[in-house]
Amino acid sequence: MRYNQLGKTDLKVSELSFGTWAIGGAWGKTNDKEALKALEYAMGAGVNFFDTADVYGDGHSEELLAKATKGKESEIHIASKFCRAGDVHDLKTYSEKSVTAYLENTLKRLNRDQLDLYQIHCPPLEILKDGNVFGVLDKLKQQGKIRNYGVSVETVEEGLLCLEQENVSTLQVIFNMLRQKPLAELFPKAKQSGVGIIARVPLASGLLTGKFTSNHQFEEDDHRKFNQNGDAFNVGETFGGLPFEKGVALSNQLNWVKEDRGNMTRAALKWIMQQEEISTVIPGFKNVQQVEDNLQAVNVPAFSSAELEKIKTFYDKEVHEHIRGGY
Repeated sequence: MRYNQLGKTDLKVSELSFGTWAIGGAWGKTNDKEALKALEYAMGAGVNFFDTADVYGDGHSEELLAKATKGKESEIHIASKFCRAGDVHDLKTYSEKSVTAYLENTLKRLNRDQLDLYQIHCPPLEILKDGNVFGVLDKLKQQGKIRNYGVSVETVEEGLLCLEQENVSTLQVIFNMLRQKPLAELFPKAKQSGVGIIARVPLASGLLTGKFTSNHQFEEDDHRKFNQNGDAFNVGETFGGLPFEKGVALSNQLNWVKEDRGNMTRAALKWIMQQEEISTVIPGFKNVQQVEDNLQAVNVPAFSSAELEKIKTFYDKEVHEHIRGGY
């Protein structure tokens, strides 16, 4: 496992880390016992960074992380997010009173006195333009309640706006082989600013595992069913913004990437880790088997320059026009 500098923070994080949305909820059935085993396995393999949010299972994923990391608080870094539990368009949601309350509830669930990274959770563009929330986060940092802060964004435009804020340490972006737009402008400018990139939705909600057919049926409580067209939140969070059937067809055309790499999952994660601007990639998981499979991506062969160009050309010609969700 390699460890990368996480933007402007003082943290070195595992190049492959994990997100905890799936073990909190909205990805079908969950099993806490399996989730805790998986967290333990990941940490044993050298993973030292986990991303969560106060709305993942209404705080349940934060509580699971508290159990799994007990006694390891100084070794295992946790990032959480806020604002989606309120009205994201209301300035009051981002007031000092509201943000402090969100943070204190998160710290209580995590059983920690300080959070390593606190992220605004996909705020609307008008909130970022207003900018007052960044002053609130500066104050919380001065108080020692958070070590660093960043923003989870939906679009390149939002990411570029965040780079104008001097104390933003990280950006969390949707990025995978089927969602490449940030490579052109956002990533180079983030690198120039010293801002770290956390890559989320790296497997396009499972499309890049190669396991789906176009007639696959998801459970009712799985966002891949109820948010396929953005009915619950930004459509980009589900299949990276691609219509499901189109996404399945496109992922099938990328099937060649698994050659010499075991499977598409490992190949897709490796491709992300090869991008020099990426600090860490955070696939989701539900059990030990999925964690173990994802971790294999660290050791599979890297893509050649010719393969990288082939993937870029495929995206430009076949994929980009079908993306929904702001990119």
